[in-house]
This record gives sequence, C-alpha cells and structure tokens, in this order.
Amino acid sequence: MRDYKIAPSILSADFARLGEEVTSVLASGADIVHFDVMDNHYVPNLTIGPLVCEALRKHGVKADIDVHLMVKPVDRIIPDFAKAGATYITFHPEGTEHIDRSLQLVRDSGCKSGLVFNPATPLDHLKYVMDKVDMILLMSVNPGFGGQSFIRSSLDKLREARKMIDASGRPIRLEIDGGVKVDNIREIAEAGADTFVAGSAIFSAGKAGDPNRYNSVVKAMRDELAKAKV
Repeated sequence: MRDYKIAPSILSADFARLGEEVTSVLASGADIVHFDVMDNHYVPNLTIGPLVCEALRKHGVKADIDVHLMVKPVDRIIPDFAKAGATYITFHPEGTEHIDRSLQLVRDSGCKSGLVFNPATPLDHLKYVMDKVDMILLMSVNPGFGGQSFIRSSLDKLREARKMIDASGRPIRLEIDGGVKVDNIREIAEAGADTFVAGSAIFSAGKAGDPNRYNSVVKAMRDELAKAKV
C-alpha cells in the first residue's frame, strides 16, 4: 500500500481563524498544509505570501507545508518561502525561463522541489529533470480558484506520471489538486496519486467553531484510500 498523504488547501479555510483552522485540520488526521500562492498575473486571483507561512510556523505548526506557486516569475519568491518555513516548493514550468535552474534554487534554499502541470500541459519537461524533483503535482482543475469540479482526463495523466516515477526508481511523490472529494479519492489513488489536495471538501465540513469538525471527512477519505487497489 502506498504512503498516502492528505493535504488540506488553506485557500478554503476561514482566514480570520487561520491558525486555529490549521491546528484543527491537522488534529483530524491530515498530513500536509497546502498553500495556494496566486499572483493575479499567472492566474486570475491574488492570495497569500511568505508572511502567512511564517505566521503558521510561529503559531506552532510543525507539519510539512507544501507551497504551490502559481506565480510568474518564480525565482524571486522561492527563497522567501524557504526562509518562511516551507517544506515543499512547487511551481509551473510556465513560471520560469529556466526550469532546471529554478528546481535547483528550491533545493539550494533547503526545500524539496516539484513541478506542477495544468490540465492541458504535457509532462514532457519531466523527462529532463526527474533527478531534481521530489514531487509532481497534477492540476485536475484549471488553476486560480477553489471549488471547481474534477477534470476526468487527469486520471490518464496520473497513470502516465506514475509510470514515469516508477521507471525512474526515485521516491517522488505524485500529488493531485482540484475537485478531490470523498466520492472520487479512491479512483484517483488507483490512477497513481499518493498525495491529495482537498480544499472545500474538507473546510466546508461540519459546524463552524467545532474543533472536531474535520474528523469525519478526513476519516472518510482515509477509509476510501484503504479500499484502493494499487
């Protein structure tokens, strides 16, 4: 069985209570804190920067923080997020003129590196940088907004990426982001994913203010993953 990780996207959290929200969702059994960083340039939305990452570390968050940069260019902000406490820093090939150099910059900054592929972006770039990626993130929605529906062609792309990872023999994580819910997480796992970003599916669960509100949805996801045939 694969080492599955659930990564709630704080884009869907209550930002007025962000520290409390992250503490609660991790206590429910989630593994990774997923940051969606948007610049209103590469994608049509503006979200959060390194100060929020740093604030969560100061709040006491010890879990891995997975920073997904939907920004262009990426090189200027990579060291800032590394200094702020990021564990993973992933970016889109379109966000840099020099993919290999940017991946190396992430690693030189002390973080794990990764590439992100939009629904219609082919995986070709990976052929030349598999030795420099710790995570491959496939977008199963078009980036920019939360709450979108899963694009089913992403399942074939997951299978393709899984074959590339297995052939490389490297311990690269395969992450999926967009429209992940209890009712499709098993199928997504069977297609090859081992790390699952979920925003609204988790943060819309339960009753606001209840510290245990996320327990049932995270458990339901775990139960479905346990049934996955891989």
